[in-house]
Amino acid sequence: MKSWILPASVTFLCWGIWGFVPKITIRYISPMNALIFEAAGVAVAGVIGLAIVGFRPDLHPKGIGLAMVTGLVGMVGALGFLVAVKSGKVSVVALFTGMSPVVTILLAHFLLSEPITVREGLGMVCAFAAIVLLAV
Repeated sequence: MKSWILPASVTFLCWGIWGFVPKITIRYISPMNALIFEAAGVAVAGVIGLAIVGFRPDLHPKGIGLAMVTGLVGMVGALGFLVAVKSGKVSVVALFTGMSPVVTILLAHFLLSEPITVREGLGMVCAFAAIVLLAV
């Protein structure tokens, strides 16, 4: 088995659960309050990560800045997701937002010069078609 399959499978499962639980959460608290408590959950994960690295994280300024940008855009995205599932069907919102790898692929292509194969290009066209079908 390739080394990336197990962690990718864990991600697949966790992100699938992550997409479902907010629909139940916002039955009890507002999206903004849910975001606050999600951030608390992230903080717990951060402390666990600190413990794993012996409380000696890498301290490269660019790496820290980029990681913080990642956290910020992730939390803004999480808030958008929470607001969307408050009024939309979680199944549709999750599929719609699940098309976000198209953005990743395009950024990798234009900023990192990673090639886009014909197969990936066709996949992106299908993803755009799915977005249109879901949004209408």
